[in-house]
Order: sequence, then C-alpha cells, then structure tokens
Amino acid sequence: MEYIVLDLEWDSAYFVPEKRFINQILQIGAVKLDDDFRVVDTFERTVKSAISKRVTGRFSALTGITNEDMRNGVPLYTAVKEYNEWVGENAVTMTWSDSDLYTVLENERCLLKGVRFKIENYLDLQTFIQNEMRIRGFEINSQISLSAAATTLQVTLDGYDMHTAKDDSLVCAKLLKKCYNKERFEALIKNTGETKLFDRLSFKPIYVNDINSKLIDKSYLEFCCDVCNNRLIRKSKWNYKNRWFVARFECLDCKKKFLCRVSVRQNYDSTTVKRKLSEFKKKTVKNEEKKDELQPMSSKM
Repeated sequence: MEYIVLDLEWDSAYFVPEKRFINQILQIGAVKLDDDFRVVDTFERTVKSAISKRVTGRFSALTGITNEDMRNGVPLYTAVKEYNEWVGENAVTMTWSDSDLYTVLENERCLLKGVRFKIENYLDLQTFIQNEMRIRGFEINSQISLSAAATTLQVTLDGYDMHTAKDDSLVCAKLLKKCYNKERFEALIKNTGETKLFDRLSFKPIYVNDINSKLIDKSYLEFCCDVCNNRLIRKSKWNYKNRWFVARFECLDCKKKFLCRVSVRQNYDSTTVKRKLSEFKKKTVKNEEKKDELQPMSSKM
C-alpha cells in the first residue's frame, strides 16, 4: 500500500458569485511513501488564481509565494488532474488536521465544477500524532501545530521551508515514521465512500426552531427542581430566541420558580441536546418597576 501526505496552501479571495470570501487553493504539495514510510516521490504545483489577480500580503509573507509566482502557476483544474494521476489507486491520504478537507470541498464546489481530489482512504495525521504524544507522556490540551509537534518530538526542521506545501508534507512524513504504531494507525483510516466522510464534513448543523418538531423528544422539555427533585410545572409557552427554547417553570412543592432552556441541534447522523435550568426571581428596582433576574443554578447537557 502507498501513503500520501497532502498539504495545501490557500489564500482568502472574494468570490463574486456568492458575494463572500473563500479560501482558494494556491499551492498543492504532497509526498508519496512506501510501506516503510520512506519518501519515494514528491508532488508540488503552484496554482494560478481564477478569481483574483493578487495574493494577500499575509499569504505571501507566510508561504513565500509572490504575485508573479501565482500568475505563472497552472489552473486549479490542471493541478488537481495532475495530482490525481500522480496519486494512483487505493492510497491512504493524510493531512495535518482535517481543515484541508474543508478547503478541498469548498474549492471543488466553487471552482472545480465536477473535478474532485482523489482521496479514497483518509487519516487525520494531526489526531494520530497527538494521540501518540499523549501515550508518550506529553501533555496535549489543544490542537498542536505541525512545527510545535516537530520541535517537541525533536524532529529537525533544518532545511525545511515551513508553510510551503511540499516541505510541510515532508515534515509530516518524518513525524509519522517516528510515531508509527500499526494498530492505532490503521484504526484511524477511513474509507471516504463507506463512511460518507465528505458528506459529513459538508453538512451544516441545523438548530431546531419548531417546538413540535419530531426531532424534539418530550423528555427534553421536562425538568426537575434542583432542591426537592420534583417535576417542575411549565407556567408559560415556549419561546425561541438565539437557538434556545425558553419557558418559565415552577415547583409546586417548594414554590421555587425557574427559567428553563433547551437547545436542539441536528447533526449529520445525531442530535445534540443542551438543557439549562436557572432560578427565576423578581428584583425590586428604582421607581418600583420589576425586572427579571436570572441566577444560574445548574447546567445539564
């Protein structure tokens, strides 16, 4: 089996048809590895933008790619076709985090019009390396950058131009070889067709705003008193605001009043429910007016 480490460099550009900025791919870099994770070939293409005449100063400073470099590049369509031919069949493609995949999907939809990157089997290399670092005793509390991971694992960066696609891929390959564990590595490989990986990534979560939706189980709307644990009685209609259903409740035993909140988000193949319970009090203020005051009591997920 062959392994591909893919890296993309992209720049923000205004996409007129959708009246918004998108991340356009301006460089594709990759390395091909054998079963022992030795580099057997490399790929690099600078892409000519189809929607802008200049690169941003930040992008140029980070990657070293100038306006002239970009203008002398090949069209994205050509770069992707050449990349797909270079990849071959049944390779495992890796990227440092799945953020590159979101950019792939955006460019396929906006700019490629039918041409797709060949990614049949996929592994998030950042996730794998971070897990291996934790197993080795390193404290990793958030996503670690490629350069930080290399420095921590004492992988030399001498001679590599970080934030260029091919060199970033080469550094990824060195980290993989140093951290490889067959069982844990293979457990993270996903067949993009069988797992519907790209459908999941492109799916935008939907917040349910209809209290009568079939996605809302009645149990989501039931609350218990945080003092006597008796079931609360709803005393107002459910209102929807800022992704939350809100209603007033009361405990008939201890006479406490509450404001209860429920948020329901539909994901690709699951539902995320958040529930919050807050004590509801009335506070006397100047000119004898009453204002509602919320005092957080507990939060249930």
